[in-house]
Amino acid sequence: MRALRSSLFAIALLALVACGKSSKSAPPAPPARPAPPAAPTTPAEYTVIIKSTWTKANFPLEYPSDAHFSGMIGASHNARYSIFAIGRKPTRGLERLSEEGKHSPLNDEIKAAIDQGNALMLFESGGLKNWKDSMVATVRVDPAHPLVDVVNMVAPSPDWFTGATDVNLIENGAWVSSRRIVLRAYDSGGDDGTTYKAADKDANPKKSTTRNTNRHFVVHGTAQPVAILTFVRKS
Repeated sequence: MRALRSSLFAIALLALVACGKSSKSAPPAPPARPAPPAAPTTPAEYTVIIKSTWTKANFPLEYPSDAHFSGMIGASHNARYSIFAIGRKPTRGLERLSEEGKHSPLNDEIKAAIDQGNALMLFESGGLKNWKDSMVATVRVDPAHPLVDVVNMVAPSPDWFTGATDVNLIENGAWVSSRRIVLRAYDSGGDDGTTYKAADKDANPKKSTTRNTNRHFVVHGTAQPVAILTFVRKS
């Protein structure tokens, strides 16, 4: 009788151990993933406004008497295209825009991105000399191309520009009503000049685009914004 009880106890113990091993080897259930936010289903249009803060009062060091912005040029696009990126060498289009204020061949680069399906629309404006005014353009975005890039030359300069890249106009699954962005100066990497009116000194090889920390844009130890970019959705 005692032997039978011992056998039954041993069988029960083995079953318990087996259950424990089984429960330990079972992988934990993965955590539930949050549902992706809803995206807009229709296109939207925005007014693009650039207002200069690059004034003699704000940037007194060697401020040029003929200071102006070239006309803005930009594109709405997806994640596979952008006009510029920090740490990336400039395209020929960005280099010429930053050195001469010319929209060509950057406009051709944007049109090629449109043909490839990576950009939706090119937009442009005229230049700006009177800082009381603003540069204004219109851009169209859609759910497949919700990002916007825009650039313009800070002139005169060797290869300095301002602008924004990969501005996403979707927030919480809907088109934003407006977005305001502070713009700083950039160095495209195409020229080695260090003053506003430096002689042409082509960089060879080209350098990567960087935020411009040249002394002309640094006030009290901090690089200051040269413009304000605003997107306002059209009703």
